[in-house]
This record gives sequence, structure tokens and C-alpha cells, in this order.
Amino acid sequence: MPEGKGTEVAIVDYGMGNLFSVQLACEQAGLKAEITSSPKELDRADAVILPGVGAFGAAMETLKQLHLTQALERAASSGKPLFGICLGMQLFMSRSLEFGTHEGLNLIPGEVVSLQPAERPGRRLKVPEVGWNRIFPAGSRNWNGTFLEGLAHGEYQYFVHSFVCRPEDPEALLAKTAYGPEEFCSCVQWKNLFACQFHPERSGPAGLRIYKNWASHV
Repeated sequence: MPEGKGTEVAIVDYGMGNLFSVQLACEQAGLKAEITSSPKELDRADAVILPGVGAFGAAMETLKQLHLTQALERAASSGKPLFGICLGMQLFMSRSLEFGTHEGLNLIPGEVVSLQPAERPGRRLKVPEVGWNRIFPAGSRNWNGTFLEGLAHGEYQYFVHSFVCRPEDPEALLAKTAYGPEEFCSCVQWKNLFACQFHPERSGPAGLRIYKNWASHV
């Protein structure tokens, strides 16, 4: 890449995400996206996606070793669009209680806690949650003008997770999802940060719609 010329979207590679699926979804949404572990590429990009699957503590340690925590903090403070997916959403939080207490990026005040097993008539809902579940507006939030605009209330998205986010400010919550009697935050939109607990790149046309909505702001 020529010196001084950045990519449109930087997909953060720290060894813990389905990066090529995210890159393909970006391309289908009309975005030029590059997978990178270079802090300089994050600085030069117009927008950043932080995907991820796996353990919170290990992810934060790897981000620190690659000097990506500072780059992500610079991206957030600069106002450029940031998109967190699954573990990426959790890393935006202040801390996680997964196997001890681990400090996060603290881009969105809040914490990450365990999803609880639940009973549903006829079967037990296990952890991790793996499969399709529905998203609904959180509180009085309306999806018009957000990155979920155009999606039906109760739209299905694909989840793979054992932990959930609890943002401190209820205004950050964009969507909620039920798992048995428990409702958890499944999507946030906070300043220039947007994040999903589910995987929109694995959620068919409804997931691609989210990428297209986000692309319109990049």
C-alpha cells in the first residue's frame, strides 16, 4: 500500500476472529476492507472493525502485545466509526468477570458477565448459546436512524457466546435478546461505537443489512 494511503476499513487481526467472513460481508456492503494487525493501518483507516471469539483475558493480552489497544483508543477518540462483533463488543467494555476480573478497553462504561443457563418448556437452555435468536428494541429505543434501521423487531440473528455485556448507561443499549427468563444486551450504539453480541456476517440478509447501514456512515 502506498505511504500515506489508508484502507477504507481495517479489520483487526489478533488471532481470535472469523476475519474472512467479516471481510466478505464488508465487500458485499460496498466497503474496501483489509485484515491487519498493524496499529499504523488502524490509524490510517477510515473505520475499524474489531471481531472476535474466545476468552476475554487472552484477547486483551494479545491486543496489548500487538500495541493495538492504543490504536483502538485513538480510533475511538478521533470519532471514526468502530464496529465490535461478539467478543469485540465485550472488549469495548470497562471490564470482564470471565475467569477472574480483566480490564477491557473501557470505550463503553460497563462490564461483561456470564450468561446464565435457563429452562424453557421441554428443554434446558445451555451455555454457551449457539444458534439463532431474536433481537428487539431496548427500552424506548427506536431503530430509525440507527445501524439496525430496516430490520424487523424480533429479527433473527446468529449467536455464539457464553458472556454478555452490561453497559452502565441505558442509552447505549440498542437491542435486547431473551434467553429463557433473562434479557441481555445484544447490540449497543454509543457515540461513534456500534457493536453486536451476535454475528451479523453469519446472519443472512438481515445481517448484511446491518453492514450496509454501517457502510453508509464510513
